[in-house]
Amino acid sequence: MAPEPLLTIEIETDRVRDAPEIHVHPGGQGLWVATMAGSLGAEVVVCGPFGGETGEITAHLARSRGLELRATAQGGGGTLLRDRRNGGDPDLVAMPSTRLDRHALDDLYGTALVAALAADVCVLTGVQHDIGLPGDYLARLARDVAASGTPVVADLNGELATAVGKEAIAVLKMSDEEMVDSDLAADDSVEALRRAAEGWIDAGLGALVVSRAHEPALVVTGEGTSTVATPSVSTVDHRGAGDSMTAGIAVGVARGLPVADAVRLGAAAGALNVARHGLGTGRRDEIESFATRVTVAALG
Repeated sequence: MAPEPLLTIEIETDRVRDAPEIHVHPGGQGLWVATMAGSLGAEVVVCGPFGGETGEITAHLARSRGLELRATAQGGGGTLLRDRRNGGDPDLVAMPSTRLDRHALDDLYGTALVAALAADVCVLTGVQHDIGLPGDYLARLARDVAASGTPVVADLNGELATAVGKEAIAVLKMSDEEMVDSDLAADDSVEALRRAAEGWIDAGLGALVVSRAHEPALVVTGEGTSTVATPSVSTVDHRGAGDSMTAGIAVGVARGLPVADAVRLGAAAGALNVARHGLGTGRRDEIESFATRVTVAALG
């Protein structure tokens, strides 16, 4: 589920020619997650609005990367222009997607539900802008999909995370910063994050995965809390690590792996992605090999 696909245009410096270099990608959280899942060998179906001129271009680029699209025509069309030549904040222009009206929301819901019922796992991603997505919209979809027996993995924040976290889904992933900003945790300490997670676990959530930047991630389930640590990797670009981690977790769940092993695969995908240029990119053989070096340890 990719409710806000974005055409991403990035300007970099070609160091050989000392000249500007322009890259055009299908972007937005949902498509970055989908791209990494495809790199890990999954057959990916992306459901999202791809309307307007830029939406059509984004859809073409996504399909050229081997992604199958169930595209709705209303909404979409967002664009992100980044200049990464001089450091600092690279975002020059962020054009939000067209707001989704009642008809567009209904169309997208039906499209996503039908696709999810035929899948091994359903992944829910969020939005960067206010595009008219109600807080309970993804929660309703999560409830319907989970009731059918398809496991749901969600990577959300804010109101969407609060709503979906109350449903009996397989995995919800958030960052510690998102949990604090959403007033779900008092602070970013392990104990505060664990206490917040345990409330959701008691309500039926299968697992909460909390990413913590350079600190080991936390995995909280009904059986207890574990840390997930990866070998240190030099960072080329930190963006996309969280989406890559989500993709790895979802692929692991689809393969039937235990939660700890699914998160181990996700952590490997996220760690190796920061060592690359390009969000949501990586090689399956390297990620799966690196996953064997990821350490999962139970907390007392």
